[in-house]
Amino acid sequence: MLLDQRRGEILQLIEEKGFVSLHELSERLRASESTVRRDLEYLDGLGQIRRTRGGAAYTGESISSLEERRSRATGEKQRIGRFVADLIGAGETVLLDGGTTTLEVARCLAGKSLQVVTNSLPIANLLMNQSAIELVLLGGYVYPRTGVALGPIAEATLGTLRVPRLVMSVGGITENGLFNSNTLLVECERRMLDAADEVWLVADSSKFGRAALVRLCGLDRVHRVICDEGLSDEWRARLADAGATVTLVE
Repeated sequence: MLLDQRRGEILQLIEEKGFVSLHELSERLRASESTVRRDLEYLDGLGQIRRTRGGAAYTGESISSLEERRSRATGEKQRIGRFVADLIGAGETVLLDGGTTTLEVARCLAGKSLQVVTNSLPIANLLMNQSAIELVLLGGYVYPRTGVALGPIAEATLGTLRVPRLVMSVGGITENGLFNSNTLLVECERRMLDAADEVWLVADSSKFGRAALVRLCGLDRVHRVICDEGLSDEWRARLADAGATVTLVE
């Protein structure tokens, strides 16, 4: 079992049961207790679980709810949303993944004549009554905390699509690439990357230098990054070296 897959299963088990012993995790995953212990230490360091005597407990932070995340860096996200929406012209097709920053992009697309493909119920609810927008909603298992459709159905549908542009957000960005906090979400986003000719990453500066549970892809998969002015010079240079165009929104 791959490292990210094992850690994802550990997190899912702990989330489902509230507490799981080290022995049970070792048996379920067919991994040594020392290996599982290192995984628990890693997840505890990310704040996603809490190590306890003989096991680990769920902290409720593997994926924050949409409302919780909407309250963070609100002004920056709104400005990024307006800027990105202005770059999307009438008649275009755009794929939007679920997230608070992409929700702000969607909010600013209202009134434009274009096609929007998304797996996000909050985005679909926002755009469903916009007569000028042709809305394509991907199906699948709806993750209750974020309202995004994930799993095999969503992935299979994405495998049949080709879109000019993907606008996406992630849970964290390091020099090793883009990260998110849920294995199912990352698998779906990988299909989105494969379906898009061009990838735009929208993220406020707090996401940079921060990892999450599962690595999505390298920085070289991103064509354009739209961020707020809090992004450091070091990060601007790193993204440019990876081949991305960096735009900072005032």
